Amino acid sequence: MRKIWAIAVKEMRQISRDPLFLLMLLGLPAFMLVVFGFAVNFDVWDLPLTVEDRDLTPASRELQAAFFNSGRFARAAAPADPGDFHRLFQSGGARAALIIPQTFGTDLAAGRTAQVQFLFDGTDANTANTAIGYANALLQTWNAERLARTLRKAGGDRVLDAMITVEPRVWYNPELRSSHFLVPGLIGFILMITAVLSTALSVVREKERGTMEQLGVAPLGTVQILAGKTLPYLGISLAATAIILASARLLFGVSVRGSYLDLFLATVLYLLGGFCMGLLISTIARTQAVAFQLGILASMLPTLLLSGFVFPIRNMPLFLQALSHLVPARYYLEILRGIMLKGTTLAPYWHQVGTLVLLSLALLSLAALRFARKGV
Repeated sequence: MRKIWAIAVKEMRQISRDPLFLLMLLGLPAFMLVVFGFAVNFDVWDLPLTVEDRDLTPASRELQAAFFNSGRFARAAAPADPGDFHRLFQSGGARAALIIPQTFGTDLAAGRTAQVQFLFDGTDANTANTAIGYANALLQTWNAERLARTLRKAGGDRVLDAMITVEPRVWYNPELRSSHFLVPGLIGFILMITAVLSTALSVVREKERGTMEQLGVAPLGTVQILAGKTLPYLGISLAATAIILASARLLFGVSVRGSYLDLFLATVLYLLGGFCMGLLISTIARTQAVAFQLGILASMLPTLLLSGFVFPIRNMPLFLQALSHLVPARYYLEILRGIMLKGTTLAPYWHQVGTLVLLSLALLSLAALRFARKGV
């Protein structure tokens, strides 16, 4: 332990001589969280909606009010010519169009099914799908409220009592805000990148300066060298994690509902896996430029694409689903979302914790073997 501590102290002195590098390790994760947190958002608000009301009855105006009062849609300019929505869509003046036919109010008054038409700009498929879901939900709510008023006017209180009503309740994220889903993923994404790059660049920088050979001839074991190089960055990464969690609570309202101790243990396991991956990369790369490129390739792409951060794993081809089992972020995100959003403990996630341990040990073993083989 004295030898490991000596290497850790030496590494901290090197880090302190480069305050910009230390600032990046502490400040860059929070900065990335802010940028990605505000930039990556799947919620739809104030979508420009143009309306062509051919009915001009109280019922049609009531339907329009239901859409614009929801906050999901904002009133856009009407088309210059009736039915000419192409120009509005092409210019970006509207992203959706609601067409109310001339018989809308008459059909409702006569008890017949009234139809309306929606047009959506599908160039942004995610926004269009989300907007279609909002529109259907708004129409269902409007229909239910109108039916209830009609039955009350007809003296159908008993019929109303016998109707089946649905009262949906969403747990853990009642407002269905995408930030509550994205922020934990961003935390795992950012921590993996910083953990891999910090250790990989640190070791390769010593190789370039020629100081790594001095450690190789010192009376130190391979595991002692790796542990000493890792400990300072573990402390810095945990401090960066605290900054990220504080930023997530202040800016996005995403707080930790579970135990901070469980979150700490899971984060340490996850960071150790990232450090071991960075150490393995440092045994391959000879320059910092190559180490940076390999670190980005090994950390950013798998964490972004194969962890379930943005894209559901169940929708991927089978060979990608199998490959995702080798990505530590997949298991950490499941634990993180459970602790942060659901308030659970580590007990339900024993499989994910065990897999993180196995992946970290495998990466550490590969890194130690390559270090020992190369004599550094």
